Amino acid sequence: MTSLACGSTLSLLLRAANPNNAARSLHLSSNLLPGFSHKLLTASSSSSSSKTVGVRVTRAAAQVAEAVLVDKEDKSRVLRVGVICGGPSAERGISLNSARSVLDHIQGEDLHVSCYYIDSHLNAFAISSAQVYSNTPSDFDFKLESLAQGFQSLSEFAEHLADSVDIVFPVIHGQFGEDGGIQELLENYNVPFVGTGSKECQQAFNKYNASLGLSKYGFVTVPSFLVQGSEVNQDELSEWFASNHLDVNSGKVVVKPTRAGSSIGVTVAYGVSDSLTKANEIISQEIDDGVLVELFLEGGSEFTAIVLDVGQGFDCQPVVLLPTEVELQFQGSGDVREKDAIFNYRRKYLPTQQVAYHTPPRFPIEVIKNIREGASLLFQRLGLRDFARIDGWFLPSSTKSLSSSEDKFGITEFGTVLFTDINLISGMEQTSFLFQQASKVGFSHSNILRSIISRACLRFPELATYSSKSSQFQKNLNSSKLNGTSKGREGFRKVFVLFGGDTSERQVSLMSGTNVWLNLQGFDDLDVTPCLLARSIDHSSNTDSDKKDAGLNSIEVWSLPYSLVLRHTTEEVLDACMEAIEPARAALTSHLRNQVMNELAEGLTKHGWFTGFDIADELPVRYSLKEWIKFAKEVEATVFIAVHGGIGEDGTLQFLLDTEGILYTGPGAMASKTCMDKVATSLALEHLKDKGVLTINKVVKKKEDLLKMPVRQTWNDLISKLQCETLCIKPARDGCSTGVARLCCAEDLAVYAKALDDCLLRIPPNSFSKAHGMIEMPNPPPELLIFEPFVETDEIVLSSKTVSDNTQRLLWKEHSRWVEVTVGVIGKWGSMHSLSPSITVKETGDILSLEEKFQGGTGINLTPPPVSIISNEALGRCKQRIELIANTLQLEGFSRIDTFVNVDSGEVLIIEVNTVPGMTPSTVLIHQALAEQPPVYPHRFFRTLLDLATERVV
Repeated sequence: MTSLACGSTLSLLLRAANPNNAARSLHLSSNLLPGFSHKLLTASSSSSSSKTVGVRVTRAAAQVAEAVLVDKEDKSRVLRVGVICGGPSAERGISLNSARSVLDHIQGEDLHVSCYYIDSHLNAFAISSAQVYSNTPSDFDFKLESLAQGFQSLSEFAEHLADSVDIVFPVIHGQFGEDGGIQELLENYNVPFVGTGSKECQQAFNKYNASLGLSKYGFVTVPSFLVQGSEVNQDELSEWFASNHLDVNSGKVVVKPTRAGSSIGVTVAYGVSDSLTKANEIISQEIDDGVLVELFLEGGSEFTAIVLDVGQGFDCQPVVLLPTEVELQFQGSGDVREKDAIFNYRRKYLPTQQVAYHTPPRFPIEVIKNIREGASLLFQRLGLRDFARIDGWFLPSSTKSLSSSEDKFGITEFGTVLFTDINLISGMEQTSFLFQQASKVGFSHSNILRSIISRACLRFPELATYSSKSSQFQKNLNSSKLNGTSKGREGFRKVFVLFGGDTSERQVSLMSGTNVWLNLQGFDDLDVTPCLLARSIDHSSNTDSDKKDAGLNSIEVWSLPYSLVLRHTTEEVLDACMEAIEPARAALTSHLRNQVMNELAEGLTKHGWFTGFDIADELPVRYSLKEWIKFAKEVEATVFIAVHGGIGEDGTLQFLLDTEGILYTGPGAMASKTCMDKVATSLALEHLKDKGVLTINKVVKKKEDLLKMPVRQTWNDLISKLQCETLCIKPARDGCSTGVARLCCAEDLAVYAKALDDCLLRIPPNSFSKAHGMIEMPNPPPELLIFEPFVETDEIVLSSKTVSDNTQRLLWKEHSRWVEVTVGVIGKWGSMHSLSPSITVKETGDILSLEEKFQGGTGINLTPPPVSIISNEALGRCKQRIELIANTLQLEGFSRIDTFVNVDSGEVLIIEVNTVPGMTPSTVLIHQALAEQPPVYPHRFFRTLLDLATERVV
């Protein structure tokens, strides 16, 4: 089957699934020339050697990139926004996530988005919107020069922007994005942009200069010492330690770059020597040549606050939204040292139970008032514009006080408020602080982003007319969404998006469900409600055996209001639900919400483009699972299942919904039950060996047997039965990433067994004899474990750019001629269609981590596989076999199949089948849908999956 034929099949599926769909129309640039990216990649790859996938600059790329620009005549109809992401800092992956979120929520008939990317060497490119959905910049860095329009210089790039867009929305985090770099470039070429000007960015981004500025303006500041370059006077630092009553050998401090994002390179140090060592590491890693050593604020609570300017023109009228308290939590996990308790990069951007957020903070109301007043004053004093995020600390009176005069701003009777970091371009991922806080005061994602852009337009007379044109959008948004309640809106198709659960994949499930919910929100004919599946509060503290006995009776479903979905963990969502229905807490939140909304309305109602808030103030609703299913039947809801593992993927939930005649997405109960059991999956497919579908030999062992038998005896027994020297261990009935490890010797097995016995939540990196990354473990530990021969696949790595050659290449180390792929299947029962497979390049170790599979900013996906690795003929045979697997297992709707594939024959060696695959913003399913002909964008992809639920085989 050729690529064109496959693409046509999905196009037919799209039309067949919902021929009368009245969905929104998105004018995405790459739709103008569908399939261009795939064709160009194929052409460039086929001309390279079998071992190296090279990239060349082509004239066609420049022509196509120019073709996707909006015609000049469209200027009178739409606002042309240029979103710029990437940059040289370590936060460029987060920048890509932000750009993806901005694109999802501002694109529309009245607003056209063009996407641009700055690489780590400050080369600028015009990219297709499809590339924004890449998992990381590495996904497409090596393809840029053939798939995008490159600019010879930044000045040429700026000239292009001046001609092609009306306003720029920079979403570059860290250097060149928040230090005034991109702003100065745009100012020099008179290109309007969202956000603060270059000089003000330079002042605020440098943490040392900002601290001096804060002190000058009368704010309490954290004592700090500047380490500049390699010339460090150890005696001077020792004196600083002494002056701040710190022991020179063990005094606890925070070491961080002066010019980097609020999380990059931030660490804890002890004493002068350790501080200098960590400062030198930051400098040697070229994160920054300036480092701040700051007092560690013992007993303090960190907070962050979004500031929104609602003024007119250059008149600043900042309103601080409801601040968020950042609470670090420690539950006795052995791999977390409390002495290193800081809000670092991992805790900020990856799902973890080590952090909880409280909006508003659990501080005295006078302290919250002080934070809001101080942040507003700072915004004005520092000359910030449009929006910003300001971080700080609250030190209660009971803690060791800082030596500050009483007339400094931040001194209260309850303690001291300090501001520490100014973020000029706040993160804009789906669950970021911007959207958490905005949703608390009535803004949807689209509303807050469009409000920020409209506010920025007011500073430029030539753009002022565009602001009034967004009013119709706002009116539609208000009328369709604000009045929606959990009871549903009459005349709309009701959809329940269900996520959560109690397996180790529940955090990924939250990310998947949130993404599905936000994408389906854009359809005017749908009324979409997010729902959290969780263990009952009454049963949550019981033992595992109690949970098993309680069964389905211990499971609850929470129908969630908009703002409570935007969290990083299911535990945090559940805690937020309990907080929301606690009378005193609910009263405080409502009071503060009304206060902030009144302040916002005072400024926003003066603008013609603002017609109101679009998120109602609702409470969560708690159901038993049985009650929720009954309610879904009453309102004729379709359930979009996004629960990974557990009852969401083992057929239990599907059976319950089938019993009540409720439509749902994905495969049916029997297919789900089979695929959840990896042994049963192999047995169901073993008769396909003659058709090129192979299965892996397995040995199943009980956890209790593994723990009580001598490790050496068990190891020898396993390698004898499986006829191999290296094993792969995985839970028999758990998710695709948790608990999977490579074991090379009996000592590795002993480490894994101890992790099971100790109920570790994760195995730290490099705990085994062969290097590996963090391994998330099932909780509770699995009762059954599978041992398989570890399949050696060819290593595919991404080479770095060199001084002499500015091209990145894929290096394929041929050996076994087998590579690992993952591929989505979509369609009706008996006629499933294979999407284009993806090869995921592993960054650490031999097993893909949970983060590499699902979290934007990590992992490298190659979709479709380059023809220099696997030919089109072999790929076609592989896809035919994938479809054979899907139809044999009686899959329907959609699923994901992980296999090894022989690059010559297209034979597949099945790993596992996921009937509820990851649906986060950056998973391979999104990439594969975008690789179709024509590209299928996320909102349309998820709508297709939803509509396929009506085509179920009963």
